[in-house]
Amino acid sequence: RIFEARGGGVSIMWTSLVCALAAGAVLPRPAAQSRVHMAHPGAHVPRSRVVMVNTFERTVNSATKAAIEAAEAATTSSVSAPDADKTFVALDKSSNVIDDDGLPEVYDAKLIEAYWRTQGSALQQRWTEFLAVSVPYITRVTSLLVQGGMGALERNAAPLARDARLNMERLGPTYIKLGQMMSVRPDVLPQPALDELAILQDNVKAFNSAEAMAVLEKELGRPVDEVFSAITDEPIAAASLAQVYRATLRETGEEVAVKVQRPKVLSAVSKDLYVLRRAAEVYQNLMKRLAPQQRTDYVALLNEWAIGFYTELDFSNEAKNQMALRELLKQEGVHGVLVPRVLEHLCTRRLLVSEWVEGTKLADVPREEVKELIAIGQEAFLVQLLRLGIFHGDPHPGNLLKLPEGREDGARLCLLDFGLVANVRQEDRDVMVSALVHLANKDYTSLVEDFVDLQILPKDTNRGTVIPLMDRALTPYIQGGGATKYAAAVSDMYGIDGTARGSAGGFQAMTQDMLTVLNDIPFTIPPYFALLARAIVTLEGIALTGDPDYSLVLEAYPFIARTLLSEDRPEVQRALQEALYGTGPGGAARGGQVNARRIASLLNSALGVVERNGGAAMDLDRVPEDGVDTGTALRYVLSDKAASLRELLLDEAVTAGDLVLRQTMRRALGSLDATAQSLVPPLPFLRENVPSPFDVPGPFVVPGEDGSLLPSTDRPPTLATPREVIEAVAPKLSREEELYLLSLADLAGESMGPDAAAIVNGDAAASAPLAVPRLLLELLERGAGDDGQSAGVAAALRPLLRAPQLPPSPADVFARAFTSGGRDAAHHADSAGVHSSGAASATSETIDSLVAAARSLNDEERANLEASLRIVAGRALQTGHQRLTAALGVRQSRQRATASPIE
Repeated sequence: RIFEARGGGVSIMWTSLVCALAAGAVLPRPAAQSRVHMAHPGAHVPRSRVVMVNTFERTVNSATKAAIEAAEAATTSSVSAPDADKTFVALDKSSNVIDDDGLPEVYDAKLIEAYWRTQGSALQQRWTEFLAVSVPYITRVTSLLVQGGMGALERNAAPLARDARLNMERLGPTYIKLGQMMSVRPDVLPQPALDELAILQDNVKAFNSAEAMAVLEKELGRPVDEVFSAITDEPIAAASLAQVYRATLRETGEEVAVKVQRPKVLSAVSKDLYVLRRAAEVYQNLMKRLAPQQRTDYVALLNEWAIGFYTELDFSNEAKNQMALRELLKQEGVHGVLVPRVLEHLCTRRLLVSEWVEGTKLADVPREEVKELIAIGQEAFLVQLLRLGIFHGDPHPGNLLKLPEGREDGARLCLLDFGLVANVRQEDRDVMVSALVHLANKDYTSLVEDFVDLQILPKDTNRGTVIPLMDRALTPYIQGGGATKYAAAVSDMYGIDGTARGSAGGFQAMTQDMLTVLNDIPFTIPPYFALLARAIVTLEGIALTGDPDYSLVLEAYPFIARTLLSEDRPEVQRALQEALYGTGPGGAARGGQVNARRIASLLNSALGVVERNGGAAMDLDRVPEDGVDTGTALRYVLSDKAASLRELLLDEAVTAGDLVLRQTMRRALGSLDATAQSLVPPLPFLRENVPSPFDVPGPFVVPGEDGSLLPSTDRPPTLATPREVIEAVAPKLSREEELYLLSLADLAGESMGPDAAAIVNGDAAASAPLAVPRLLLELLERGAGDDGQSAGVAAALRPLLRAPQLPPSPADVFARAFTSGGRDAAHHADSAGVHSSGAASATSETIDSLVAAARSLNDEERANLEASLRIVAGRALQTGHQRLTAALGVRQSRQRATASPIE
């Protein structure tokens, strides 16, 4: 009666007041002990308890005052329909029709406002109806919470859930949608609430089938039995906006699903959008008073959701969305997912006809079976969001079917209801990929820059304030487990341990962080996040039903890794470089060399083997112990799935090959120089005056760019020592280059044994001269198969590489071989010995894997390998030529300038 007498202003203020009290009531506080202290005024009250109670009271008082002011401001403002020009919702604007009530069938702000102007009393009546249903329920929940705490809510969970579900059904489609979204959050709501709200997925009270047949006949433009030879008497499923019948096409005999829109639903939704728009303005005004630094436009967020909801009523648009996603998912090669075929010629704005699909609603599937489908659904959603830029915005369990085993197409999950589909721009998708990489690796410094690019944070953000808060807010989320485990992790982080002192201190610290976020960090939530958040909240809730420890960030990482490795656009390449090189200040990619371990880690992630750091984040600097074998990694790198990585690795292969060659040449020079010096008789006057053969000049021709070694008019011979040539081709490694080469040697040693490490580190030309033939023998023995030539070479090498001890020095090996005329060569070659059993086993496994991978390469992979090797060899020759030209070409020019005609 008060609502009716005082009108909307008092209604808004009362609703805001109750919401403020409810918000204050859920803040942590020792409810039971507070009542004891009130009952015994003389009792001693710990100071920590007083601080908490006083903080609670101040919070409630401030919230109440702000709520009343916000409500008063809202009542004096006019309401306009949201503009859809910049919406992310996929809309079909090709045509628009005004229905019998005067509403546009396709969202149009001006036409909706015109309709609202004719519905003044009806809008107020709807607002009053909303308050009459919601305020008593909110008051009841608040009273239970204030009087008995969370325990009282838990004891009354079943009747409260039933009342909530009935209230949502009474209020209509808009509120049923909210219930559907919350019905899949086991981490937020107790099981009785989930069971009740699950009814809203597709068991809403159906409307009369006679009305449905009338709508169907009107939309078809002819009698129903002319199109369908049979149709069920009652709907198979009933949802908030429509109900579905099973029918048989008269023309083909095909079974189809017939989706018929509820009568007058467009008018009801339009009025609800007005109510929600008004409520959003109250909340916007409230936030302006409580957190004036915040820049989020909550009305715009509601607008985006409202436009999407209105668009769900256009079944022609839904048909186009469904056909588009069906084709796009096929093109992307997404396996295990079915999007039903649409019979477009039978579809209208209020009627959708598609192929009938046998399956079980995900809501009726056992939890262990839901868990089996998580990976399939997650892959399909990530492909839509991050690769296609168009995603299903309403994936609740009523819109997902588990398909029977043994289908010819291999599909296991069916997606239904494409009424709400949203678009994401390419630049935003690229930043999302980068943000997920940084979030998974807890790289909050770089994540801040991603948030700036997404326009969530302003460019002038105080990074020193934001980064620690990000760590405390996001790290518990990365761990997974939903809201329940998040709350436990946050309580543990702040030291809220149940004791009075711990709870008081932790509560104060948490409150201070919350106030810092509200007052000092002017963040903004972009409008399209309203649609994205709805989809993610729903999907994450489904996954948590099957796996209580599910973490969206960590489980999505393999997909992100595959995206980084496959796409060659500059933005994705930049994110890949950050992952492989690390990031520097401000999120910029550091220079220097690629981290070999990160390549191995990223390949393992792409293939589904992830190394976690304490269960909370990825560890890109560790290779999983149970990682994929080298052969599998090789085949993946050579496939089109790793085109982006292969392009980056070509540069790195040229760099790594150059470092190995330079180090090998320099160490060979030193070793051979020492050997040559040892051959000179130890006579003082002779050793001092006999030059090293590497310092004796001789004619040398700089090779041509085509590899030609013959002199020409522009490349005449020049005098140069072997040492000068080697110094030109193989300049000394810098400290950074030496460290990079050591990391490559370590990786080679771990995967293929010490001989591979010696080769990569250049020791094969000095301290480990038998590393190359020994590794070659291993490759030949394991890869020979039916190849007689390879087996023969292996047989010739085998006796040379079995010996009891290592040579004392490489110089000694060459000296004795030289002076004995080769008689001792075999003996000293044998002195390298064989691997230890453990090392040999590890090496053998890796070589077996590589050999198997090489034999199983398909034509495409083999072509990619050959092309890559040609590129690496070509670049290596080009680099050597440039160095020789720079070092010795100047000398040639000078000689030509000073030479006489006779010379």
